[in-house]
Amino acid sequence: MFSFGTVFTFALLLIPPTEAVDSSYVAAVYEHNLILNPDPRVPLSRLEALQHLQKNLDVFEVQAARAAQQGAQIIVFPEDGLHGFNFSRTSISAYLETVPDPEQESWNPCLEPLRHNNTEVLQQLSCMARRNNLYLVANMADLQPCSVSAAPSSCPPDGRWQFNTNVVFRSDGLLVARYHKYNLYFEAAFDAPPEPEIVTFDTPFAGKFGLITCFDILFQEPTVILVEKGVRQIIFPAAWMNQLPLLDIIQFQRAFSLGANVTLLAANIRNDQLIMTGSGIYTPFSATYHHAQRGDPEEGRLLVARVPVLDPEWLGHNAASGEAAAVDESPGYCYSDTCLDSPASTAPVFVSSMMYDPFTFALLNATDGEMRVCNGTFCCYLQYRWVEETGRTELYALGAFDGTHTVNGHYAVQVCALVRCAGSDASSCGQEVDEAESKLDFMLEGKFASRHVYPSVLSSGMVLEQPERVEAAADGRVSLKHSSVMGGLVTACLYGRMHHLDTA
Repeated sequence: MFSFGTVFTFALLLIPPTEAVDSSYVAAVYEHNLILNPDPRVPLSRLEALQHLQKNLDVFEVQAARAAQQGAQIIVFPEDGLHGFNFSRTSISAYLETVPDPEQESWNPCLEPLRHNNTEVLQQLSCMARRNNLYLVANMADLQPCSVSAAPSSCPPDGRWQFNTNVVFRSDGLLVARYHKYNLYFEAAFDAPPEPEIVTFDTPFAGKFGLITCFDILFQEPTVILVEKGVRQIIFPAAWMNQLPLLDIIQFQRAFSLGANVTLLAANIRNDQLIMTGSGIYTPFSATYHHAQRGDPEEGRLLVARVPVLDPEWLGHNAASGEAAAVDESPGYCYSDTCLDSPASTAPVFVSSMMYDPFTFALLNATDGEMRVCNGTFCCYLQYRWVEETGRTELYALGAFDGTHTVNGHYAVQVCALVRCAGSDASSCGQEVDEAESKLDFMLEGKFASRHVYPSVLSSGMVLEQPERVEAAADGRVSLKHSSVMGGLVTACLYGRMHHLDTA
């Protein structure tokens, strides 16, 4: 008989806040079908750049109004959503506007359009927020002058920084926050700021929000720093290219929200050619999201949801604010205290590439059982049972990886993953799959060298499932239990980021 056993004492309990007056707010994110510049490498005049920007601003205007009609108090638009991408440092010049620092200057571009020259985009975004009476977050291209003589090590030779920038406007149009993306992803047009910026802004309806952009979510600065400072609500504009089986954007958005115990307001670009889709409004106990399927019309999507306030200061440090730390003395998942150290499987292991990393895998061959797979000294443990054994033909494997990912980014990870293989041969394990029929009850466990571990369960058709239970122990052991899976299992993953091992 299948059982999840005993003795695992520390538990991560995700408890939604008690309903109270004004303890929730309405958020909106817009997945934007970007109108691109067809020749981004060719420099334009300012007028030509404005004509292009206006096409996307017009879409933003419509969606902001739609969100406001549905009661939204804040709306988030995606990274690169106005200007697009694939520019050179020179060809993006006409799109740049200098965004003043809201901590140094109070400015409402809608009411004071003449204070700064060449700020047409800022003015329109400000008026958009004001017209629709909501907080508005957008991403734009920002120019900041710098002195080569004063800062020769950081100021570019042309005497200006060009930043990938999030801007936030209050519901009356006041510019209240500016964040320069720190972790760039092959962005030749932009500079990383000399130092990472930890940027937050306050709202009257939900308290404090923090700002990050796309690739930032995988790194210590600024993302982990924000969370460690107690910021429980994160704004996440992105232009994310999906990669299964571990880093499709909705998969990782959900995992991050659960693992960091935060709300994440995530807006992505929609572009089929670049495999971009996936946006959502996530809390540790709910998810409202959209992920386009093959053959769906290539169009934008507005998501609106009511979510609980998680900012503990705004809630007055209410004990029911969703803080997620507790000791659970109830039966846990592992058969013994040394599950990860026991020879739980005699299945042969093999190495196969997943996400360009050499994972160590073992196949699930039995009807039910337990197994352990190690990559070096890092081991992953699995208990499993097929829910429907009759006629099963799909191949599954347990994989482990401990090392530095070096393709399309450079960062250290420890990963335990239960994946459906793409074919009937072991060599297909780790390849991209988005459909499955097999259903399993399982418990996946690893002992990680970091507290930053992100759990996810992805089922057939890009459907996210809320894990039945996630436990984190003081010794680094993290367990993910899930049963009654709604669809065929594509991936179950514990994705650990070893920030302390990152190298330049």
